[in-house]
Amino acid sequence: MPEIANKEVVRRFNIEVIQEGRREAFDALMASDFVNRSAPAGTPNDAESMWNTFKNMLHPALTDLTVIIHEQIAEDDKVSTRKTIHGVHTGQLLGIAPTGNAISIDVIDVVRVRDGRYIEHWGINSLSSVLAGLRA
Repeated sequence: MPEIANKEVVRRFNIEVIQEGRREAFDALMASDFVNRSAPAGTPNDAESMWNTFKNMLHPALTDLTVIIHEQIAEDDKVSTRKTIHGVHTGQLLGIAPTGNAISIDVIDVVRVRDGRYIEHWGINSLSSVLAGLRA
């Protein structure tokens, strides 16, 4: 069943790329024509911009970064995942100095998979609420 294989691709991405920060896994799991449909208007929406988010924003800001996958639902070539990214805020995060606080970013995303690789991504997350809490 392709849905099961696609769920495994997304699980691997969450653990090996987001949690562990492994570039070789990222390169293996991203299609060359990947498009991030959730990139802010006027910003790059390619694979490299997604890598930049994990490697240059999240990893330097969060110690003990972990990804907890709560559930996945797959249909045809799309996988929806509800997850939480946890970490301790020990580095600069989007202009906010380290607080030492544990943070949790809730995420729901949908990924379209083709031939075992990410081809498209849509997502929503609670990062703006987390940032507001860190500023308070």
